[in-house]
Parts: sequence; structure tokens; C-alpha cells
Amino acid sequence: MTTNPVAIAILIGSFLIMILLRFHIAFAVGIASTMCLLYLGIPLNTVCQQMVKGLNSFSLMAVPFFITMGCLMGSGGISEKLIGLANSLVGWMHGGLAMVNIVASYFFGGISGSATADTASIGKLMIPLMVDAGYDDDFSTAVTITSSVEGLLVPPSHNMVIYATAAGGVSVGALFMAGYLPGALLAGSLMIGSYIISKKRHYPKGDKFSFKVFIDQLKISVWALLAILIVVVGVVCGVFTATESAAIAVIYSLFVSMVIYKALNWKQLWQVLGECIDTLAIVLILCGTSSIFGYCLTYLHVPDLAATAITSLTSNKIILTLLINLILLVLGCIMDMAPIILIATPILFPLATSIGIGPIQFGIMMILNCGIGLLTPPVGTCLFIGSAVSGVSIERIVKAALPFYACMLVVLMMVSFIPQVSLLIPHLFGY
Repeated sequence: MTTNPVAIAILIGSFLIMILLRFHIAFAVGIASTMCLLYLGIPLNTVCQQMVKGLNSFSLMAVPFFITMGCLMGSGGISEKLIGLANSLVGWMHGGLAMVNIVASYFFGGISGSATADTASIGKLMIPLMVDAGYDDDFSTAVTITSSVEGLLVPPSHNMVIYATAAGGVSVGALFMAGYLPGALLAGSLMIGSYIISKKRHYPKGDKFSFKVFIDQLKISVWALLAILIVVVGVVCGVFTATESAAIAVIYSLFVSMVIYKALNWKQLWQVLGECIDTLAIVLILCGTSSIFGYCLTYLHVPDLAATAITSLTSNKIILTLLINLILLVLGCIMDMAPIILIATPILFPLATSIGIGPIQFGIMMILNCGIGLLTPPVGTCLFIGSAVSGVSIERIVKAALPFYACMLVVLMMVSFIPQVSLLIPHLFGY
């Protein structure tokens, strides 16, 4: 193992050039790694070995199941049920439909674990509903895309499983527990922002709160909410592993979607499974190629060099924490979520632990930073999906979302500088 400046330049430089040239991230990572290995004279069978090693993880087996579960529940009529439940809870407030959107995203995120699925599913229903009720279309879209990030924090999230694999040995159950409070804080901050804007613009209230209506909606939605309990309670209580819980949740999701809600038939099921395979193929290819990239980074001591370079600027833990967040936010502007987790974790994780940020807290920081990245141009996936669903231009959505970006950054600072925000619930459960 050695430090080779030319090899590092080839690895990082070629990767960045291919990203700017709009190569698919998996090809950019794989090609850059292969070029680096060729320069170093390392046999290319290392590529195959590292790809297999990167995918040969029991924890990673949970990812296909969580993706399948999210696709099944997202296409199985769950969105309408959760929107109804959210409306019975918070629809009576000023800007009630905005509050419903935010709370529904919290519920739906616990089922899909995907911000993009949340934006597409909730957005198709809520944005037209809000516009018809008198809300501005750009505001409605901004609420939808920013609240979708809650789904990344509320378990079960396959991105947490990817982080646990990349960080090595981090408890998936602890990560699941750690996401609840930050997710709730994010929802609360977005609701406060929505309330202030709604009061200023005189957006309408909904119907008065009715306990009977709430109970009726809860009865309808309880089948969907039980999927969360199967995964989270099963993992936390040690009944089964994350992989086993995900497999059981897939069977349960299939039963609920086809038998209870009857929103899926056999023809639609095959379409949903096709979508799952498309998503899963992208994720697993990224995991495989990122494993090669991580091998090259480790071989060249890049994480140590990066940590030394950053700490040479300052020894102040506050500034170092802000720098870590800044790096992740900038990466979020040019890369998608899974690649950032797989590539940045080996580099930034040692630095974070060296300044006292634990693996669980750092995981929540990374997930939230990456979630904000999904909302920022030029590669903000949720931003583009929101624009496609609503027909509102990217420029108008970004402008309308600025107050919500501020709300999200406040929560990010709380997660970064108050460890108990992430660790309180895991500690209560003995992690």
C-alpha cells in the first residue's frame, strides 16, 4: 500500500470529468477505478474480486426487499389512505393541506423509505388538491419535495442499510431508531414554515378536528402502518434481522395491496416488480463499482490524506463539523444519494469519528445532507420529479422552497451539534 499522487489524480480527476460529461455514475466510478488500477499495475481480476466482495454482504440483502416493499406499498393504494389519516390529524390548521402533505410524507416515508417515491406518489395527489383549494402551485410543489426527505430518515430506509454496509459494522437497528426523532423535527420545522407562510398568504383552513373521523381513518390505515411495526419492532426487539424483517414485510405488503386494499391485480403486480428490478439493478451496480472505488481510495490512503488536509486547516470541532456538512451538501448538488453514501463514507467517516461524531450520528447527518441534495440543482432528483408532476418550472420551485431549505438546515445543525437528537431513542432501546 502506498500514496501515489498521480494515481490519486487519475482516480479523482477522471471520475469528476466523467460526472461533468454526464456519464452514468456507475460507469464513472467503475471506469475511474479501472484506470487507476491499470496505472498502478494491479491485476484487473481485482475489479471482479472487489465487486463480488462489495455485494457479498448479509446486511445488503435487505436492500432488494426494502425496495420491493416500497414499490408494492407505493402502488397499492397506500398514499390515499395515509393522506386521509394525515388530514384527520392536522387538516384543521391554517394551511391545513400543506400540513397534511408534510404529515402524510412522514407516514408514507415509513413505508416506502424513498424520497423520490414519496414525491411522485404524494405529489400526484396533493399538488392538484392544494392548487384547487387556492394554494400557489410553486408553494404546493415546494412543500411536497421538501417533506419527502422525511422518508429517508423514518425507517425502514434502504439508504440506511447502504450506509451501515459502507461504514462497516454499524447496527441497522440503531440507525432505524435514530431516524425517528430527526424525522419528526424535520416535519415540525417544515410545518412551522408552512404555517407562517400560510398565515401571511391567507391560505384556507380545513374542517374542524373530529376524533371520530380520526379513528375511522386510523382503522383504514392501520394495515399500512403495521408494515412499519413488522420491520422496526422485529429488528429492535431482536426477533429477526433487518434482512429477515424486510423479506417478511414484502410478503405482508403484497397481501395488503392485493387482498386488503385490492389496489393491485396480477397484471399490475408484474409491472411493479419490473420497476423494482430497474431500481435494484442501479443500486447493486453502484454498490459493486463503489466497492472498487473504495478499494482504490484505501490502497492510496486517500481517507487519511483527506483527514490530514482538513484538520490541517483547523482543529476547531465546530468548523470541522461544518466543513463535513458543506462537503456533503456540495456533493449532493452533483451526485445522487447512494453514490455519495458509498463513496464519501470511507473518506469522511474516519474524520467524523476523530472529532467525536459517532457512527450513528454521522449516518443521520449523511442521510439528511444527501436528502437536501435531492432538492438542489443541477442533479436534484426530487426537484425534477416535483417539476414533472406539477408542471412548475425548476426556477420557481427553488425560489418557493428557499424558506423550507432554511428549515431543513436548522434541523441539520441540530443533528450535527446535538448528539442526543440522533442517539436518544437508540439509547432508550439499549443501543
